[in-house]
Amino acid sequence: MPITLAQIQSRIPNDHTRQITAEYYIEALPVAPIRVLDVGAGDGRSIDVFRRRLPDLKWVGVDIPDSPEVRERRRADCEFVSYDGVNLPFDPGSFDVVYSRQVFEHVRHPEPLLREITRVLRPGGLFIGSVSQLEPLHSFSLWNFTYYGFAVICEDAGLRLEEFRPGLDGFTLCFRNFIVFWLRQNIAGFFLPMINNSSPFNSYIESLGGSEKKSAKQINLDKLTYCGHLCFKFSKPAR
Repeated sequence: MPITLAQIQSRIPNDHTRQITAEYYIEALPVAPIRVLDVGAGDGRSIDVFRRRLPDLKWVGVDIPDSPEVRERRRADCEFVSYDGVNLPFDPGSFDVVYSRQVFEHVRHPEPLLREITRVLRPGGLFIGSVSQLEPLHSFSLWNFTYYGFAVICEDAGLRLEEFRPGLDGFTLCFRNFIVFWLRQNIAGFFLPMINNSSPFNSYIESLGGSEKKSAKQINLDKLTYCGHLCFKFSKPAR
């Protein structure tokens, strides 16, 4: 049976409502030697975040050879592997954690790749990261996922949803992209350093609901409905 919307919403956290990025889940990993696969590693920047938390980890980055981010890669202090966008060239159970930050909106065949992620994870391993929900076209992006849709295809691939958290909100993403476009067209980015990820949207969402104070879980659910980035944690069920 496919996961239901009610089951997904039951796994929305109730501890805080802060806006996060995929790196939030790296910082929450237990400090221990682990094997990490970064799917869509690009220039390899995630290894610096992982190493600060887990200095003894084994990190492997995998990406298609012709992505713009790979063409910009310069570092040689970590392991990179090329693949065809679907078939991961690793044995079953090779990794404790698979990380994917803002990648799946660019993946041509997301469901076969998710099945491959399940295969290369050890039982009990984690799939963590983020993906676009409400974000304009960027770097050849193909899709935007709702939190319901992304949960369904991940569960169909054999993963189990642990939680979703809201990332950068959709209003800020659309507004920022529009401003960047307008400035490039008009004044060549003179004001670009003034643009940041802050937005009144988050405080507005928290004010909804009138006099009844919403729980952190309900606020997170409201934010997930309109966020630009979905941050996620899935696990591979233990045998």
